[in-house]
Amino acid sequence: MWKEIGDRERGILRPKSFTTRIKSNRIRTLQISNHKDIVSPHRASINSLQVDLTEGRYLLSGAADASAAVYDVQRATDYEGGGLIAKHKCLFVVDKQHEHGHKYAISSAIWYPVDTGLFITGSHDHHINVWDTNTTQVVMNFKMPGKVYRTAMSSLATSHMLIAAGTEDVQVRLCDIASGAFSHTLSGHRDGVMTVEWSTSSEWVLVTGGCDGAIRFWDIRRAGCFLVLDQSHSQLGRRPTIPEHSSTNKALTSKSLSSGQNLNAKLRAQQRKLANGNGTKQSPVGRMPAKGTLRQRLHPGMLSSLDRATAHYGAVTGLKATEDGMYLLSAGSDSRLRLWDVESGCNTLVNFETVRLQAGKPIQLATSQDSALVFVPCMTAVKAFDVWSGNTSQTFRGHYEYVNSCWFSSQEQELYTGGNDKQILVWSPSRLIADEVDEGPAQDRDNWSD
Repeated sequence: MWKEIGDRERGILRPKSFTTRIKSNRIRTLQISNHKDIVSPHRASINSLQVDLTEGRYLLSGAADASAAVYDVQRATDYEGGGLIAKHKCLFVVDKQHEHGHKYAISSAIWYPVDTGLFITGSHDHHINVWDTNTTQVVMNFKMPGKVYRTAMSSLATSHMLIAAGTEDVQVRLCDIASGAFSHTLSGHRDGVMTVEWSTSSEWVLVTGGCDGAIRFWDIRRAGCFLVLDQSHSQLGRRPTIPEHSSTNKALTSKSLSSGQNLNAKLRAQQRKLANGNGTKQSPVGRMPAKGTLRQRLHPGMLSSLDRATAHYGAVTGLKATEDGMYLLSAGSDSRLRLWDVESGCNTLVNFETVRLQAGKPIQLATSQDSALVFVPCMTAVKAFDVWSGNTSQTFRGHYEYVNSCWFSSQEQELYTGGNDKQILVWSPSRLIADEVDEGPAQDRDNWSD
């Protein structure tokens, strides 16, 4: 740390590089916190965690006992051990006893992206509730056709207030908070949708992962998905990075998504040309027969072969987009992690070291602020992998049962994890450096100083 401070004072390090190095050093020293403790009120496994995106202060948790709780992670409610251990009890909890509370397990709990005045919970009781944080009352309710596995809202959205919901039904539904109704129904998956994730570069692009092993990209302004990831379509390595001073990173990524749609449009045009060019006998799949008006309808925007592609040999249980939106991380019930290039739709073939992942339920992945590390619940532990090499950077062991969710707070460089042992653990950077700074003047004193 002192070397970085010296380089910054001499002007060798730029401010942004200095900040990145300090944060990276703090992340490398993450360990189970000996000064912060989250007191969980839950009586069953914890399925979802999220710190609000506006203040980075309030932690929201959802559990299998149909309860959701909110904690202030910056201001403790009590202290123990002579003031050395800060206890963070929940500010409030809503459970089955609440008049409009969920009846079965809460599988997803998320904050409204631009305000802590609202939060959203999805449950196995087929309902999505929108809660007023101040009054702890349900202000809106959406009835779904099956168990809700995961919900998501776009942190970039300025033109819509849509909740994407993945359920045991084959269709993805978008719930509009502004109107209180379903605005979209996205059809394409052949089995339940276990995870959903909005793009971090475009407010219109949604990514979904299904129990059919498919990962689909949707532009919600158009019918049908425009990309299905194929694990056999691969490329070696990552694309050249865009310079840090460029302010067009996200715009370029948006263009790349549009280029993917244009490619599929060209493929469709070529297919129509082949089908109608000679009037000869064509394959019945996706082509117009020589005579008759019947036609086997393809999924909008996709050729037959592309529409059947799979990203995992089994259900897709977790998705996480990198901060710049150029790459997507996926986890599957086949115990595989994969890194995808969003522009090309290719599997980058990063060989993540051997992991064991839960197969029967969604897991919540997290990435560090610069997307250099991905935190993955691996049975009773959480592993931090280097995104670009696949090597294991750290392994966090502290839970007694399976870990379901994790959330990385970029503001405090802290990791929060929740599991079947009903506990929320906090992993904080080592405080040794801070202690040395605090105790520095004391080392110069002699034994007889006042």
